[in-house]
Amino acid sequence: MKVIVTCGPSFEPIDQVRRLTNFSTGELGVALSNQLARAGFEVICLKGSGATHPGPAEPCRLTLFDTNDDLLHLLEQASATENIGAAFHVAALCDYKVSRVTDVQGRACDSPKIASRSGALTIHLEPATKVITKMRALFPQSLLVGWKYELAGTPAEALAKAERQMRECQTNACVLNGQAYGPGFAFCRPNLPRQECAHKAELVQFLTTWLAAIAPGHICENLPISSNQA
Repeated sequence: MKVIVTCGPSFEPIDQVRRLTNFSTGELGVALSNQLARAGFEVICLKGSGATHPGPAEPCRLTLFDTNDDLLHLLEQASATENIGAAFHVAALCDYKVSRVTDVQGRACDSPKIASRSGALTIHLEPATKVITKMRALFPQSLLVGWKYELAGTPAEALAKAERQMRECQTNACVLNGQAYGPGFAFCRPNLPRQECAHKAELVQFLTTWLAAIAPGHICENLPISSNQA
């Protein structure tokens, strides 16, 4: 089975030397790519060019992307040319992109490198492409797993956001983590108990085992699934 893993941060340019980006090393997505490859899956790893974590170490088809739109283009290519069985959308993508930059007089600053002597600037942002909302149309028969990283709110509110992502994006599952949820990770599926994993290594092992168990005809070593459900 061919599996896509997106990982690492995207960036959106301010000018040709400055950018907006997210804090993401790509470590979790690389670890998942490695584990899936060791289990016998054919992994296509789409990794943000700004990711600082090396790898994958296992044999994977690695392609780098810069912006959200770059990643979407790679997914469109894969949709047209590959038989994708599953996609894990781990990448930390930008929510906003720069529409224009203006100085204090409201004049546009469109130089390839905006001069520091320009003084105070206003950066106007607009929503960036929401890649996860496009994935079900690109991969109508594939298993899709999204990610939700939440910092503000209660655990119940974070879980509600994971449920909304699955409903609105028609994904099969969502991995939830962040300060709002609490320690560890929650693997959420519609109308099923959530699986809790204490750390990244446990999550990566669980996701690989879960996929192997439901992948038709896929032969994989029998990795144990934790029974720590809530």
